[in-house]
Amino acid sequence: MPDLTNPFPNDPDRREIWTMLVERDIAAFVAADWSMVADDFIEAQFLGIDGRASDNPDSWRVGFPTLSAYRDEWLRQAAESAKVQYAEDRSAGIHRATTLLHIEIEGDVAIAHKKFDGVLLRADGGKDVMNWQTLYFCRKQAGRWKLTGFVGYLPFPMGTRKA
Repeated sequence: MPDLTNPFPNDPDRREIWTMLVERDIAAFVAADWSMVADDFIEAQFLGIDGRASDNPDSWRVGFPTLSAYRDEWLRQAAESAKVQYAEDRSAGIHRATTLLHIEIEGDVAIAHKKFDGVLLRADGGKDVMNWQTLYFCRKQAGRWKLTGFVGYLPFPMGTRKA
């Protein structure tokens, strides 16, 4: 079982962002339950950029111009993942592949660098490779950190794939 300990026990802001982007996001994804994360977003400011697995910004696209567009894709991916029979606990596997150690905070804005680098073993002998990274943009609103958007589906590490 991977270590699920928040790496920021003495930093309330980073601890809150990590809990939102790792602990709560993975639990919601595995449960395919958007309501668990719905309040983690500032809908009016949301923009999701799809990096299209490329380290060339010229190929990146506005993949999610609205939060509802992102929600629909998130739910689709969660439902697809839930259909797969895994040879291991899916939540533990996703946690094992996920790293969030770099969070830059300037006042009430933050960038969190979340990386996925691992493999989920399937019951059929196959595997799902998790190998990408996302930059999440956060803003503190009414004393709570929330997401305003992201640049995601980027190669990990950068410099490995071009469009």
